[in-house]
Formats: sequence, C-alpha cells, structure tokens
Amino acid sequence: GKVKLFCHSSTRSPPHLTHSLEFTPVNKKVLCSEMAFTPSVLQQSSSSTTTTTTRAAICASSSSSKKSSNLAVRRTSRGRKVTATVMASSSNKVEPAIIIGGGRVGQALFDMGVEGDVIVKRDDEFPSSPSSGPIFVCTRNDVLETVIEKTPANRREDLIFMQNGYLDSFLQSKGLEKNTQALIYFAVAKFGEKPTDGVTSVNPEGLTAVTGKWSDQVAARFHNGDLSCHVKDAAKYRASMLEKLIWISAFMLVGAQHPGATVGDVATTHKSEVEGLIKELVQGVADINDVTFEAGTLERLLAYADSVAHFPTAVKEFEWRNGFFYNLSTQTMQQSKDDPFPKHTAMLKAINAI
Repeated sequence: GKVKLFCHSSTRSPPHLTHSLEFTPVNKKVLCSEMAFTPSVLQQSSSSTTTTTTRAAICASSSSSKKSSNLAVRRTSRGRKVTATVMASSSNKVEPAIIIGGGRVGQALFDMGVEGDVIVKRDDEFPSSPSSGPIFVCTRNDVLETVIEKTPANRREDLIFMQNGYLDSFLQSKGLEKNTQALIYFAVAKFGEKPTDGVTSVNPEGLTAVTGKWSDQVAARFHNGDLSCHVKDAAKYRASMLEKLIWISAFMLVGAQHPGATVGDVATTHKSEVEGLIKELVQGVADINDVTFEAGTLERLLAYADSVAHFPTAVKEFEWRNGFFYNLSTQTMQQSKDDPFPKHTAMLKAINAI
C-alpha cells in the first residue's frame, strides 16, 4: 500500500504549515528526498497500522537548555536538512531506553529513538527512569566494569553490549554471558551526524547483527535510523563476532607494520599480507574454538575494508582484540604444540606489542 509522510515545518515557515508526501514502498524500504525543514511529527500510515512519533517535547527541552546531572538532552537534526526514511520492514515498536555513553554512537542511538529515552555519561549515576527496558552500553571496553557496578543488580540483565573485541570471557566473569550483544558495522564520522551503514558489494543487506534478550529492540531502533540489523541465534552470532574480531585484529596489525597505512592501503598495497593473516586466524579459531564460519569469510572482510578504506590503522585495546589470539597461541604452545598463529605472533613481536 501507499505510505504518507506528514512533517510540520520548522519555525522558519508559517505556523501550522504541514508538508505531505505520498509514495509506494519498494523492496521493503521507502526513501523520500532530503527536505530542508525540521520534523516534529513523523506519521506512517497504511491500511492496517498507524504509528506517530513526537519529537516536539525533546526539541523544546533542547531549546530551553534545560539539563540535569543525569540527562543530556540534545537533538542535532534541528535546523539542518533531514533525510526521512520509513522502514516498512520494522514491525516492532521502539521502546524507551537508557543509553550509557554520550559519544558519537550513544548520541546516534538517542537520535534514532523515542520520547522517554535517557542518555547519560558513563560517570553519571544510573537513572531511575525508564525503570524497565533495554540499556545500551556505548562506552569503551575499559570502563565496562564501572558501568556494570553502577547498574542496579536487577537491571543488569538488560545491559546491551556493543563494543568491538572479544567480550565473552569478561561477561562470563560477571555472570552476564547471556546478555544481549550487538555487532556494529556502521560508523558515525562526527558527533551528531547520521551513521553510515556498513553495507558492502558482497553484503548489500548489511552485516550488523544482534543476539539475546533485547535483539528485537536493537533491530527496531537501528531500522528506525535506516540501518540494517540481523537477529541471530547465539551460535551464528558467535561466528559473526569472531569474524569481525579477525577483521579488526588483522587489518590493524598489518597496518601497524607499515606506519601511516590506512585500511584501504592494507587492502590494496599490502593485500597479500592481510589475506595470509586472515586465513591463518580463521583456520586456527575454527580448529581451537570449534566454530563454523559461513563460506566467503575472506571476501566479506575485504569488501568491508573497502567501505571503511579511509580509517587509520593501529593496534589498540590489545586485551580485547589481538590479545585473544595471542592467548590462544600461548596456551597451545604451553602444551608443547605448534603456535596456531605464527604470522600473528611474528607481527606482534615486530611492533613490540608482546
């Protein structure tokens, strides 16, 4: 059926003026062109359902500069062009959420959300409202322990972890191994900007994935921001998570061998190096961790590199990234067996990372 989009104009236009566009969905997604006004009400209507999301209250809070120690109320779309998107594939209603972390990703999730959302900085006290629902953790790995400690015990099962790297051992140590985890393949270039989805020539459907209790809510919020998201069971998610861990560990480590190299440089000038390292890591992880990767891992990871070719390279957060593979090497060699990742170990030694 047809979809009609109503948008009230900004204060620059005559009061009560409403813009209306009508179009027909194609391929489960409807896009309307950029419009130079700030939407305060978005209404999606069809033959069966009508959903209205109001932003006016939050915009009003922002304009009055009303703040509290726990709540950062910001809307970055005010006064600039907005691309309005209706995701017909999202059947779940976005619920109010707590977002911990006021950086680029946290703000982006807030902008994708609904009235009732609360965004706090990692050092703020845990908010009392909303008292239920998802809690998105958008912080660096090194403050996760503090975030968990500040979260009331009865709310910890609602924490959603979105960090890069291998989190399983850490979450197990906190009794949170069954919590929702999201694998992020989108990028936010600058604070307040709309995220860019990491769709590639190999995976035009996108690679972002989620598993756990709040999977549907994560997917609904991402879809609300015109981002792809695939809900997976635990086993398939684990394989996808390890695949991305291999990507970031391999590309960053090969790039570190060549100071100043970008991801794009690694994928082109140093392609043979990174391909060899990826193959080594995939084979070793599959053997040691009994993981089955979907066919085409190398092609998927190289294609993703093309989508973020401008990114710089550096070995960071060693404990959460390359450290995972180095620990497997150490444990294996302690059993008088060969290093399953000799290329990886040699590259770490070359940059004095171990």
